[in-house]
Amino acid sequence: MPQLPDPHCPVTAVPAAPCDVAARHFEASFAFETDCWDVHASLRQSENAFVVLDVRSPEAFASGHVPGAVNLPHARIVERNLERFPLGALFVVYCAGPHCNGADRAALRLARLGRPVKKMLGGVTGWIDEGFELER
Repeated sequence: MPQLPDPHCPVTAVPAAPCDVAARHFEASFAFETDCWDVHASLRQSENAFVVLDVRSPEAFASGHVPGAVNLPHARIVERNLERFPLGALFVVYCAGPHCNGADRAALRLARLGRPVKKMLGGVTGWIDEGFELER
């Protein structure tokens, strides 16, 4: 049975959003994010549907990355370094994991350059947690 918000409970102190607002929020999140499982399944179906962009350092990339990923550290995302990709190509960016904001920085840079982008939730940590192999 639903209870009134309890100001002493961190979970219920702020009431949940109305259901229609929550639905719009969560529906919109799919336009910004994807997850490791969906990326893995999609890569098995079609390699050309999107570009997987590993935005970590070249050393981290060399130690293991999502198969087929391209390495471009987020600080190096500038138009000149994107010229080899078609203008409408969707980029799926990732970094080390949920503790890293490199993917967010990369997504922001790409969006500001007019490039379609989604962030892969979990990064390398999520990829490994799902049981998927890294390429070296």
